[in-house]
Amino acid sequence: MPSRMLKFVSVDQRLPDKRDAAARREDFDEIYREFDPGRAADQAARCSQCGVPFCQVHCPLHNNIPDWLMLTAEGRLEEAYELAQATNNLPEICGRICPQDRLCEGNCVIEQAGHGTVTIGSVERYITETAWERGWVKPVRPLRELEASVGIIGAGPAGLAAAEELRRRGYRVDIYDRYDRIGGLLVYGIPNFKLEKDVVARRAKLIAEAGVTFHLDFEVGRDATLQELRQRHAALLIATGVYKGRDIKVPGAGLGGVVPALDYLMASNRQGLGDQVPAIDDGTLDTRDKHVVVVGGGDTAMDCVRTAVRQGARSVKCLYRRDRQNMPGSQREVAHAEEEGVEFVWLAAPEAFLGDGKVAAVRAARIHLGVADSTGRQTPTAIPGSSFTVEADIVIKALGFDPEDLPRLFGAPELGVTRWGTVGIDFRTMMTSLDGVFAAGDIVRGASLVVWAVRDGRDVAAQIDQYIEAQKTDGAAAPNRAVA
Repeated sequence: MPSRMLKFVSVDQRLPDKRDAAARREDFDEIYREFDPGRAADQAARCSQCGVPFCQVHCPLHNNIPDWLMLTAEGRLEEAYELAQATNNLPEICGRICPQDRLCEGNCVIEQAGHGTVTIGSVERYITETAWERGWVKPVRPLRELEASVGIIGAGPAGLAAAEELRRRGYRVDIYDRYDRIGGLLVYGIPNFKLEKDVVARRAKLIAEAGVTFHLDFEVGRDATLQELRQRHAALLIATGVYKGRDIKVPGAGLGGVVPALDYLMASNRQGLGDQVPAIDDGTLDTRDKHVVVVGGGDTAMDCVRTAVRQGARSVKCLYRRDRQNMPGSQREVAHAEEEGVEFVWLAAPEAFLGDGKVAAVRAARIHLGVADSTGRQTPTAIPGSSFTVEADIVIKALGFDPEDLPRLFGAPELGVTRWGTVGIDFRTMMTSLDGVFAAGDIVRGASLVVWAVRDGRDVAAQIDQYIEAQKTDGAAAPNRAVA
């Protein structure tokens, strides 16, 4: 093992320099600066090179983290990048938005030993940004072109990862997406301070250069039925993600100013992209000089509160029914939000939204965490007589996402779904109830992480390849068959 590793006892943990909170409140730029080469190498050298690397085990993609940390410490950055991208189709994106504190870094052995985790996410971002700057990132070039084509519904992370893997195998790939830009929630759901949109755009351009054809502003069910797409392609992948915000059933939920999180974030992101956004212009989704209350405790809620701060809100409060230790969002995101002036109201849940036609306040109850439920989480119970009121000009509901009714939207009532509305699949083959139609990502597992979507996209590409090869062998169908 190189002597330059195992420096966790002599080199302290250090993240890239973080911009001052006051400056961050004024713009939507990313909050961390880039590592310089020396510091990146020093931080990578803190890795203990574990025989059983828990960081790799707890990464959904099982990235070869210790190996590319060692290569970074040795200054062999091109090799480090090749290793990083070998298991991850979107490494520069995962390095920015993965909740490393819950995944690789949270399970780092030296973190458990009290030395502070290796800054894996920051080093990954440094490696990939260096690769882009130096021209090491190249589009996929298959060794041979195949006749069969695959259609993918959804240009989010699962669809993009699957497309790249299928192109690597030589398939012709068409991606259909209802939005006007490539990236799905990477573009419209995640704010710039976490993921600048040019990072997504350059990756989308690279995938297009690999030969993937994009059909934007294309709605399945409007521009073509699912059946018609099946007739165009040897196989079809549904990777739409989940976009329907969960509602909250309390009095006043229909008042003006009570808005879904995704509507709010999409409006802000579109404005940042230079689009004309009427709901921003007329003040409906603009929080400037308003008292903002966000309900929820996940990463979407953190995106909303931090966006409101940057829009110039008068006050921003986050109501969450559990305590800090039990919230599903990243603890780092909470810390960033607190630095930027967000107030967290823990163990509180809305009882009603108050106002005359438009919301003016939230009446909430204090919560007691009781006996654990079947998932192991304590059940939140309202404390009688504990109600209090929070002033609110706008309330943002960030309670998670559910799938849309795809059988109805796609004109395909025969498409099987689960009792949760997600698309049902055979988990061995990732195929739906329809022959040759596969599904992957959030539309199967429910709202989850980008890194899991990438993993699912890679896995389903392999299953699609096996399916098409089996069709050839069995002689059951031509590569671009018409489906009965």
